[in-house]
Amino acid sequence: MAEPSTRIPDRLPMEWIAASLKRERTRAGLSLSELAKRAGIAKSTLSQLEAGAGNPSVETIWALGVALDVPFGTLVEPPTQSVQVIRAGEGPGVASEQASFVGTLLSVCPPGARRDIFQIRAEPGSARAAEPHIPGTVEHLIVGTGRVKAGPAGEEAELEPGDYMTYRGDVAHSYEALVPGTTFVLIMQHT
Repeated sequence: MAEPSTRIPDRLPMEWIAASLKRERTRAGLSLSELAKRAGIAKSTLSQLEAGAGNPSVETIWALGVALDVPFGTLVEPPTQSVQVIRAGEGPGVASEQASFVGTLLSVCPPGARRDIFQIRAEPGSARAAEPHIPGTVEHLIVGTGRVKAGPAGEEAELEPGDYMTYRGDVAHSYEALVPGTTFVLIMQHT
């Protein structure tokens, strides 16, 4: 078995942050100057961030989120994909200026959503086939131990401890333990 990865996750792609900042600043009806003032950062810094340049810290993104009255995740959310897998030790991370700390945002809860969280224990044998849930359901799965094959029919992926996957839950999908003692957290998001 391979040793766990100790590398720091790659930083967030700046185009995600730039697009989100522009969108949310426009939505709030704020100028560059006003948002910079509210966030306590230089206007030139904000201008660079909206242009896709720079390397903002957790603290800078939090300050901008507070000034825009949006959650942190709104500013760093990746573009939507039908199925997303984030391997353990991978994924876009954002570092702190104050400590040896890197956060990897796995998923943002959209406004008005409800989430149910399940801890699943599964053993090899038959796959658990799931019929489509209510329209708009999205599932998030994080493997704790073992290995699991999961996802929508025809788009299943094999996951190992620490891996994260998200996919539509309003289509037929399945979960299958590949080794004894498999556990994972399943979050069902309903909008």
